[in-house]
Amino acid sequence: MPTTATPAIPTEAAIPTEVATPTEAATHFRASLRFHTDVADVAAALATPGGPGFVLLDSRSTRSWDQGHIPGAVHLPTALIPEQAPALLDRSVPVVTYCWGPGCNGATRAALALAELGYQVKEMLGGFEYWVREGFGYDTWQGPERREADPLAAPVAGTCGC
Repeated sequence: MPTTATPAIPTEAAIPTEVATPTEAATHFRASLRFHTDVADVAAALATPGGPGFVLLDSRSTRSWDQGHIPGAVHLPTALIPEQAPALLDRSVPVVTYCWGPGCNGATRAALALAELGYQVKEMLGGFEYWVREGFGYDTWQGPERREADPLAAPVAGTCGC
């Protein structure tokens, strides 16, 4: 008969005790906001009249793109960035990258490749997974789709108030 494992309880030595000063924390989080954005902020920017002020880039494979992608995104798989980015992207326009979701670092690798080519870049936290889980519409090879918001990932009504 299978047994259920009991989660380990942290010992005193495993509990973090070193904490950054408020100034260090503010510096860290201010920098984090320069490098990252989230799904809700990207959705709001895409809905802005006159455009979002950035290019949204899906760095996944063609097969993944066909399975679903954010409307208005540019498709450029990470491996093709060095070769194709100069023809597709304007260096004066910031780029926001995304991949599958928080378990994938493809958007990070794409952002690094773009930064090394001289682009201003941010990574969209949550990726395509959280775009869908938050109830935003997406396109597939068969046409537009939308799922209801997942109450574990987004408020079912209104905004989260973050």
